[in-house]
Amino acid sequence: MATEETVCAPGWDAITKAMTRLYPGQTEPVHYAPIVGYRLGGSDPLDGISIYDGGDFYHFVTYGFSELYEKESRNAEYSGYGFELTFKLRKSGIRKREKEQKNICGILQTLARMSFGDGDVFLPGEYIYTGQQTGIDADGASPITGFLTTADDALGEIDTPNGKVLFVQLVGATDAELRALIDETETVEGLLDKLGSTVTDYSRASVY
Repeated sequence: MATEETVCAPGWDAITKAMTRLYPGQTEPVHYAPIVGYRLGGSDPLDGISIYDGGDFYHFVTYGFSELYEKESRNAEYSGYGFELTFKLRKSGIRKREKEQKNICGILQTLARMSFGDGDVFLPGEYIYTGQQTGIDADGASPITGFLTTADDALGEIDTPNGKVLFVQLVGATDAELRALIDETETVEGLLDKLGSTVTDYSRASVY
């Protein structure tokens, strides 16, 4: 008699445990996964993205920058690239929930392709400048065009059987704000202080 093979995913389980500690009772969050996995020739490196309900915002978390299954890298201290990305999107700033959630998942997969293709690592205190004039939202109407990065203080860093994983949060920024960073008239830390929140609001005005 054939038996179903159980997939061991200690890294995945550790991420889920960290999120359920933060959101007790949300055992079945909205979850997006590629139809064809990256290991099977698919184009999306992340095995999944879960979305938790944070009250007035949606809290996205990635599965795949770290080692979700067996330990493969030689770095015993860190799991995979050593981080997973998170993103908090304010509900009041979006028009169509499912459309925007899928849009953000697409952006997260694009960033993952940068890591898997070029070895890019996203750490706190950096910024991601896209150069685009349209918003990152699904309709391209928001003034938010790129991102700052900061530690997700709600999750911090966790120890997994495959090594440490730091949760790095993306924070939406406008073109003018990002240009201030490029011109070195502002710092990421200073800009985050001016924003006053790490929850991305598509409808907010630029601080510059």
